Amino acid sequence: MNGRLFPDGFHLVLLEKSHQRSAFDCGEEQVNNWLRTKALQNQKKRLSSTKVLLDSEKRIAGFYTLATGQVDFSDLPIEISRKLPQRPLPIAVLAWLGVSSSHQKQGLGTLLLAHALRDCHRAGETFAFVALIIDCINDSAKAFYQHWNFTELPGYSNRFFLSAQLLSEIATSAELP
Repeated sequence: MNGRLFPDGFHLVLLEKSHQRSAFDCGEEQVNNWLRTKALQNQKKRLSSTKVLLDSEKRIAGFYTLATGQVDFSDLPIEISRKLPQRPLPIAVLAWLGVSSSHQKQGLGTLLLAHALRDCHRAGETFAFVALIIDCINDSAKAFYQHWNFTELPGYSNRFFLSAQLLSEIATSAELP
């Protein structure tokens, strides 16, 4: 990892009540609604954790939400599941990622994903999981995650995964910004 930072004046913090969630608009209503109405509630209930990227004026430029979950071993590709127990398996979940419309096309989505991958990798050193899962809301999101070596789960056209092994390789290489 070369440790590339966010642009000057931007910083990443855990979501707080004081952050202006209602003003966030990334152009995808599902994503906007999550941040505006559910992210803080779920964080307080310890169901997920959301980090927000604040710009120099303390506006939310982007965010990502991480959670944990389970997946049935049979839902994973055979190359991952063949040596695993035949039961529900622990996973990390990249539940949401969004960049405000006013900050798009600046590489912030890539930087946010890189930080999310690092967070998952670090968590995986303490709490094991077999894969990182993401549900894509559209074809543009699919293309973005495929660029990062996420692969479609067999039988789930919008669900993509990154094996914990590949996550570790990416997180410890120079591939992350």
